[in-house]
Amino acid sequence: MLINIDHDQLFKRLLREFFFDFVDLFLPSVTQYLKPGSIEFLDKEIFADGRDGQKQAGRKQVVDLVVKCRFKDQDSFFLIHVEPESARRRRRGEFSRRMFHYFALLTKDHALPVYPVALLSYDKPRDSELDAFRVEFPDKVVLEFRFTVIQLNRLNWRDYLRRDNPVASALMAKMGFAPEERVEVKKECLRMIARLKLDRERSKLLTTFVDTYLEFSAEDNRILRAEIENLPESEREGTMELTTSWYREGLQEGLRRERELVLRLLIRRVGALSKRAEASIRRLSIEQIESLGEAMLEFTDTRDLAKWLREHSSNGEKSTARVRNR
Repeated sequence: MLINIDHDQLFKRLLREFFFDFVDLFLPSVTQYLKPGSIEFLDKEIFADGRDGQKQAGRKQVVDLVVKCRFKDQDSFFLIHVEPESARRRRRGEFSRRMFHYFALLTKDHALPVYPVALLSYDKPRDSELDAFRVEFPDKVVLEFRFTVIQLNRLNWRDYLRRDNPVASALMAKMGFAPEERVEVKKECLRMIARLKLDRERSKLLTTFVDTYLEFSAEDNRILRAEIENLPESEREGTMELTTSWYREGLQEGLRRERELVLRLLIRRVGALSKRAEASIRRLSIEQIESLGEAMLEFTDTRDLAKWLREHSSNGEKSTARVRNR
């Protein structure tokens, strides 16, 4: 289960880095008239009105993925507004009303045509989201506002296998697939990232995104690595390098967090530590940190910690670290 993750921000980060690829993947007709290199991300749009246009004191609405683009062969511009949504609205029609609300306010503030897009990433339900907001009377339709809906859980990940698009390599992890396909999906996501041959930071962004939404157990990772070993030789090394790098970085982050936790608990247990003792603890391996975490339950003061550090130095020699109360 994913906890304390700002899903919308993850998607916004992905789109800001690979926006043209996003448009090319899901809105190919737009790429026909969008001038390459003209993409400009606008500052966050903050509107004082409450949700769905209701005046509510103290409430603000933020639209923070608005992109200004130039038309090809024209000296004119348009906006693309993408609204990532990670949770299904409780009332059907609420989201489409909000999309129209943003459309109206963006049009008013910028006096430019707005292309509205909803990117829906929730897992359930899978029934289709409305893609229009209508105002009608028995005798006439006053308004029919339509927007593009990209509902990931209704897309088949296999349809994107050969697209070799960085956004596809990440978002396949949120598309529809059977539980037994999880390992295959992750393998193909990493395989595509390797084929793209991006720089380290962009590759890391994509692999982090995939890992966030395809959390694996140790057994799943073992199966994944075995699957990658069976890839053609031309792809095996690059894909395995991604998993090795990702795995190593995950271990380092886990070690850093465990060290910080042990340090906090030690201070509560025996009191303040000297800088030298703290530095010695930060040099401990993951096995030593785990051992210290168990041993400190028996500590009564800083002398117990000093003795433990003398006996468990990282290089096998006696530690000279001193521990004292401040």
